[in-house]
Amino acid sequence: MAAELILRSTLTCPHCGHQVTETMPTDACQFFYDCPGCGKLLQPKPGDCCVFCSWGSVPCPPVQQRRSCCG
Repeated sequence: MAAELILRSTLTCPHCGHQVTETMPTDACQFFYDCPGCGKLLQPKPGDCCVFCSWGSVPCPPVQQRRSCCG
């Protein structure tokens, strides 16, 4: 039985600490995110596929399912 996917993740900006909860896309990785707190452009850490895996409280749906999401 597969675990239920968590589709909401709280992003924490590494620049200003602003937090916002967003719904993650299930069919693509989100590589960029504009922080609504400071306006900086968030990008994934090296080796991560998306901003949710780097800065979110929950990794993206493909990583939760242990499958490749970036080709």
